[in-house]
Amino acid sequence: MLDQKTISVVKSTIPLLESAGPELTKHFYQRMFSHHPELKDIFNLAHQRKGDQPVALFNAVAAYAKNIDNLAALGPAVEKIAQKHTGFLITAEQYNIVGHHLLETLKELGGEAVTDEVIDAWGKAYGLLADIFIQRESQIYDDAAAHDGGWRGTRNFRITAKKQESSVITSFELTPVDGGPVMGFEPGQYLSLKVVHPDLENIEIRQYSLSDAPNGKSYRISVKRDPEGVVSQLLHDKFAVGDQLAVIPPAGDFFLKTSAEKPLTLISGGVGLTPVMSMLNQRLNGETAETLWLHASEDGAAHAFGEEINHKLAQHNKLAAYTWYRVPGATDIQGSHYDFAGTMDLNAINGTLPTNGDFYICGPVGFMAHVKAQLTTMGVADAQIHYEVFGPHKGL
Repeated sequence: MLDQKTISVVKSTIPLLESAGPELTKHFYQRMFSHHPELKDIFNLAHQRKGDQPVALFNAVAAYAKNIDNLAALGPAVEKIAQKHTGFLITAEQYNIVGHHLLETLKELGGEAVTDEVIDAWGKAYGLLADIFIQRESQIYDDAAAHDGGWRGTRNFRITAKKQESSVITSFELTPVDGGPVMGFEPGQYLSLKVVHPDLENIEIRQYSLSDAPNGKSYRISVKRDPEGVVSQLLHDKFAVGDQLAVIPPAGDFFLKTSAEKPLTLISGGVGLTPVMSMLNQRLNGETAETLWLHASEDGAAHAFGEEINHKLAQHNKLAAYTWYRVPGATDIQGSHYDFAGTMDLNAINGTLPTNGDFYICGPVGFMAHVKAQLTTMGVADAQIHYEVFGPHKGL
């Protein structure tokens, strides 16, 4: 625990942090990478180039400072970040590197306001936070290794099937090269791939949602081609059936937690349907209460898993589904390929929506905020709404 003096000093630096803004964390990353270029093999450099990662780190640092005397408030964020870290195989030693360059950044950008007392306080505060992460991540690593079919670090998998689901999404079936079983996972979690390829300057680690229910033998991920995504384009264009990928165990804190007796609504936009597809497949494995599948796509060409959903509708009488196309294509037929045109408007199915159930949402941040606002207006409590944001941690 931190002493009151340390807490007071850290909280006193909040105005300094806010005045520096994300430039502070941008400087931190530049400094750290210049001294430790090997860390470029761990961090997502695309998020660095876009500026997403520095902003996310700044928000985390500012939140930590503001809640330094109430760390319980950070619990959900800590779990989310710890799960992400295990997908990058973060080690305890790397926390020392991060801590050193964070303190040096404060010295270099803070001027006279960053006294020895401030550095000492932030050193203690960072040390406490690092210990929290190290202990939780160690537990996650140990749990994965001890699990039936589990492992620690990376394990080689072979691409045993590759299927184009839409104009932008392709699914990959991954089966372990060693022929052994694979550990289960919670529907909604993701796999991390450690990608090595001649077209890449560095090793790149990416996380992709598992898009099918656990089967103990293989995994399925479904990857959207990102025009600016070096790795996603490589997977689509250069990796074929028979190729191998280094895979890190499943992780993630966004997964299905509702009971089978409770109504469930799964809502997705674009490639956000991948984790909720896993939830749906798991949900339909047994007898359940009503399940509602709501999906928004750009058009029919971009719409993935449409045939699979139709097949499930024919098999399960407690499943209902509605689809929105933002701009239907010339060959898209309303009532056959999609139900509604435009952005998702829940008023169109207000009588069908089970407001007493749980809601799981995944998609672009703007889409999720739009859907959440509608659910709130309809009287759905925040505790019933669960969501996932791809990329660096953000809120709605």
